[in-house]
Amino acid sequence: MVKFIAEVSSNHAQDLGRSLAFVDAAADCGFDAVKFQLFRVAQLFAPEILEKSPQHSKRIAWELPVAHLEPLARRCAERGIEFSCTPFYLEAVAELEPYVAFYKVASYELLWGDLMKACAATGKPVIISTGMAIMPEIAAAVETLRAAGAGDITVLHCVSAYPSPPQQSNLSAIAAIRRETGARVGWSDHSRAPAVIERAVHHWNAETVELHLDLDGTGEEYHTGHCWLPDEIAPVIARIRLGMTADGAGFKEPVPAELPDREWRADPADGLRPMRHLRKTWVPAA
Repeated sequence: MVKFIAEVSSNHAQDLGRSLAFVDAAADCGFDAVKFQLFRVAQLFAPEILEKSPQHSKRIAWELPVAHLEPLARRCAERGIEFSCTPFYLEAVAELEPYVAFYKVASYELLWGDLMKACAATGKPVIISTGMAIMPEIAAAVETLRAAGAGDITVLHCVSAYPSPPQQSNLSAIAAIRRETGARVGWSDHSRAPAVIERAVHHWNAETVELHLDLDGTGEEYHTGHCWLPDEIAPVIARIRLGMTADGAGFKEPVPAELPDREWRADPADGLRPMRHLRKTWVPAA
């Protein structure tokens, strides 16, 4: 069964009540996990960038307070979904360790081996995104994780555009990454297109799907066009889960819903319905 992850990103507004509402919304929508991001702007961008760019400096207002981790993890436990968070500085790995079910490494940090090693050393599952990457970079990241002790690795194919054009999703890369790495592979979506997500799951066997979520259209990132609202994504998840129940056992046999009509097939002796042994004893329903 596919694992759905709700990515809150910077839509929490540093408001604990709003962040807890994201947990509730994710659970109500059918997500299996909800994920936040733990970064400090001063440890995210080089000083030369921050000195010249107010646009980057203002992201300090997007920082998730460390004090929110415990209540968020507690609410996730109460709602029966996993809590996760992306570390963007090395100390964040230890800060998150008591709370997260798994680590998620963002596409922009894929080349940072020390961060990979720190996550792997915890023994927790690690999910990595691969936007902008080429296959040797992805293979090297997976090898770094394995060499550092990671035993549970998922690689997400991703297109790092916000939003990403559905026609540029390149979903066939899911199979290529699976062949190259031998890891579980999924899809980190920025297309906000149900058809893309369903294709990733049903045709390319994406085992994990990550989606950006906003509560009400007021989140910091909603205006870029890659975030889903709860009433938009809930039916998509439900439809995919319903579709996955239709696969069956892999061989042809009558299923319970059709067993009552099995004896009403045409008898091979005379071509009439139902089977001859049923005709004399059959009584119409009242």
